[in-house]
Amino acid sequence: MSELTAFAERGGYDVVGVFKETASGVAANRAARNRVLDLAQARQLDAILVSELSRWGRSTQDLLDTLNRLAGWKVSVVAMNGMTFELDTPHGRMMATMLAGIAQFERDLLSERVKSGLAAARARGKKLGRQPGQRPKSDKLAPKVLQAIEDGRSYRWIARDLGISKNTVTDIVKRHRHNAL
Repeated sequence: MSELTAFAERGGYDVVGVFKETASGVAANRAARNRVLDLAQARQLDAILVSELSRWGRSTQDLLDTLNRLAGWKVSVVAMNGMTFELDTPHGRMMATMLAGIAQFERDLLSERVKSGLAAARARGKKLGRQPGQRPKSDKLAPKVLQAIEDGRSYRWIARDLGISKNTVTDIVKRHRHNAL
């Protein structure tokens, strides 16, 4: 984030806001991106600075659609490498299309490599994911949960107090009851 803010200052941009997306890049509903688009539509900004173009769109088509909407609102997208993507020029459309396609290709390659690696690990007999019985946090908190239950506390209160989910509290109680039998 600080790199992007420094880039904005060097470029003479007034920073209206800094948004950090926590959702996956392929997720359809990305809160920070939607907030930026709302600001763009309301004409409260002239440019959107992004660390890289591939971070802005979910896919090539999504990126181009979004860039077209932004162009309609007279908002440009500027990547940290200094490239400006304005779709109202043929050159801008071509560059955005090429770079979006390359970014999509890179994402697809990465996905294929991960799938291939997981398949190879399964073929070697490796068990993937969390293994049964591995509950380090809930096992460590079990005595506190059971004591709170004895003290008459509700599952929700215990969960909130210990920073765990109500389902985890329920699972701890179930395991304790099962082991007590």
